Amino acid sequence: MPFNSIFAWVMKKRIHQIDLFRKYPLEVQSELFEKIINLGTETEWGKKYNYELIRTYEHYNEKVPLQEYNDIKQYVDRLISGEQHLLWPTETKWFAKSSGTTESRSKLIPVTRDSLEECHYKGGTDLLAMYYENHPNRKLYKGKHLTVGGSAQINHLTASSYIGDLSAILVKNLPWWAEIRRTPSKDIALMSEWEEKIEKMAQSTIHEDVYILAGVPSWTMVLANKVLEISGKENLKEVWPNLELFMHGGVSFEPYKSQFENLIPDSKMNYVETYNASEGFFGMQDQINSNELLLMLDYGIFYEFIPMHSFKGVDSEEVVCLAGVELNVNYAIVISTNGGLWRYIVGDTVKFTSKTPYRFRVTGRTKSFINAFGEELIVENADKAITHAASKTGAVVREYTVAPVFMNGIESGAHEWLIEFTRHPDEIARFSNLLDEKLREVNSDYDAKRSNNFVLASPIIKILNAGTFDNWLKSEGKLGGQHKVPRLSNNREIVEQILLIMLRDKIVK
Repeated sequence: MPFNSIFAWVMKKRIHQIDLFRKYPLEVQSELFEKIINLGTETEWGKKYNYELIRTYEHYNEKVPLQEYNDIKQYVDRLISGEQHLLWPTETKWFAKSSGTTESRSKLIPVTRDSLEECHYKGGTDLLAMYYENHPNRKLYKGKHLTVGGSAQINHLTASSYIGDLSAILVKNLPWWAEIRRTPSKDIALMSEWEEKIEKMAQSTIHEDVYILAGVPSWTMVLANKVLEISGKENLKEVWPNLELFMHGGVSFEPYKSQFENLIPDSKMNYVETYNASEGFFGMQDQINSNELLLMLDYGIFYEFIPMHSFKGVDSEEVVCLAGVELNVNYAIVISTNGGLWRYIVGDTVKFTSKTPYRFRVTGRTKSFINAFGEELIVENADKAITHAASKTGAVVREYTVAPVFMNGIESGAHEWLIEFTRHPDEIARFSNLLDEKLREVNSDYDAKRSNNFVLASPIIKILNAGTFDNWLKSEGKLGGQHKVPRLSNNREIVEQILLIMLRDKIVK
């Protein structure tokens, strides 16, 4: 039987399993909860919190504390040094560097064989399964799959233990059937020097028959532009005629969509959003032309949620499991996983748009918001506003970040937007007004604070030179891969660093 026929059969079988948790989400999560608690019983963590006595979610909620990274770091350090069975009963030898936007130092998230196979790889397979369901008779396996990922390095404390971006850990351990269709070669894909890596990725893939692109939109665009520069072609379809799918995640696609439509001028090109973090593969777009993600419930992850209106980090008291969520409420995600994370606060926020099945939108991060004046601005608001302003003024935004300008005497506060444009707006004043109007439309708290400029004045727009954000990321050791520019900050620390980088670059020039 031809491989494509076998592949299509496997995909169809998996769709049936996905349909089961679409129809019976709470039952699937209940069974999963019981399974991971039983497995956790034999770990040091499980013994500390008497997992053998836990029978219900209510008991779990009551007896096991919420965790953030600093709470588990001591266990991670011990795992890196070679100890085992601390958080999960099987071997833990891989550690994913979290791409968290606001942490100055990377978190190292433990990755087990169970989480690798039953979560991350399963997510990749399911992406293709849903794509085949929505687009029958496609032959994706005939072409190459190009993923723009990060780098990995050997953890020298133990010979077989790796530290690196999640994407690199995945590449290092890919099954044979996935490896034979991946491009570029591993030695290029895992390079740590980002600028050289992009050059070599472009050089080595321009003559491949690429069907699928995957990666964070911003860094995928860097590669795409390098491919066009080297090849001398006008767009990516001239380089890769059979390109038909871009699987993206990490940041909102809204600000980048028009740019990709220019890079790939093909009405039949498909874009599928994913929500895959170092901590787990949480969701994916399962409907054509939808901005909602299906919550994946059988990946070895048990979900809890903290309403953001009562969020106090590990001291939060209001926590609900999936059965207790409500629509259109902003929640922080809490996970217990087959990677050994227990009641771990991921740092991302979501809103559910449906419970039949459970679909959601990513709205931002617990630490990426602005509430300096009671405006409660979240990333979802900012992405909508900047996309709207750009589309109306002919602008193309490459990157942006926002921070408050605090009140000074009788002067109102404001939001300062640092923006790097690929194409500048026709009028910056009009861009600013459109941005402000959209923010007032989508956020009633912001609108109230903007009334008569009493608390908040109009946005302050500062246009950055090309490359400023990359230079800042490089200065932080976070250039490339899954690392992202933070969209919103409740203080001016990051903005001041970026402005200093820009000033320094001007002086050097």
